[in-house]
Amino acid sequence: LYEMTVVRHGMMLVGPTGGGKSRVLRVLQAAMSRVENDPNFNKVRVMAMNPKSITMNQLYGAFDLQTGEWTDGIAAVLIRHMSQPDTEETGVTLEELKWMVFDGPVDAIWIENMNT
Repeated sequence: LYEMTVVRHGMMLVGPTGGGKSRVLRVLQAAMSRVENDPNFNKVRVMAMNPKSITMNQLYGAFDLQTGEWTDGIAAVLIRHMSQPDTEETGVTLEELKWMVFDGPVDAIWIENMNT
């Protein structure tokens, strides 16, 4: 899994419920965060959510046809916070790695919207 994080911007861990996908991700996060004095490793912050617990508009954002305004979804807001962290408020630094994790059942609709 570590090798995949080095060469990919995104990936999916797929398996049965209770199969250890989330645990493997958390173990890798902890291991990478604990390595000191090695420029290849930084602390890893995980922003996790279950995409099936909210609507597609809440997840990705939506355009209001009546007002002509765009409202960002949770994913857009999280990406913005991860790319420009407020270190004073959150303690997150720009040098840290940030992983946005959609932890929940895979759904063809939200996956297709993510690809788009």
